[in-house]
Amino acid sequence: MEEMRAQHVCVRLLPLLLLSLAMAAAQTSPPAPAPLTRPCSFYSGNSCENCLKNVSCLWCITNSTCLEYPVRSILPPSSLCAMSAARWGACWINFEALIIAMAVVAGVLLLTIIVCCCYCCYCRKSSSSRLRLEAEEENLIREREKRRQESLQRKNERTVKHNEIRKKYGLLQDMDHPYSKFDNE
Repeated sequence: MEEMRAQHVCVRLLPLLLLSLAMAAAQTSPPAPAPLTRPCSFYSGNSCENCLKNVSCLWCITNSTCLEYPVRSILPPSSLCAMSAARWGACWINFEALIIAMAVVAGVLLLTIIVCCCYCCYCRKSSSSRLRLEAEEENLIREREKRRQESLQRKNERTVKHNEIRKKYGLLQDMDHPYSKFDNE
């Protein structure tokens, strides 16, 4: 019963986890614009929105320039543009906040996956051990009842044997005879 409930919880959590992964991926990835053949420097002095239509471009707010995103290094160097002034993907969020937000989302997703896996493993383990304990307890009860029945049988056999010996030596009177209780008077 508990194992089925644990599996049911895990089955319910899996779609929720997949849905949250899909939503996070949809929120963190920028929309794919139509490819532009113009170099990023063409958009310098223009607006941030025009610059960021090209995914390979990086907008620097401090000097309003549109720069090629340094693909070889994951993070743009501070000599190119300060992270707090750099914009990539969306003009309303700076690159520093974007990296922090993506790291938080990735951390939460990873933590959710780990907790879900641990919970499912724990539930499966505890339910199987609980079933095993219940089976052992049932076996112990069965064995105890069997031993009690055997003990009662041996006790009855002993009583019958002792009564036969008492009858043989006259220590036990025959209860079937109507005058047996008056024999010794």
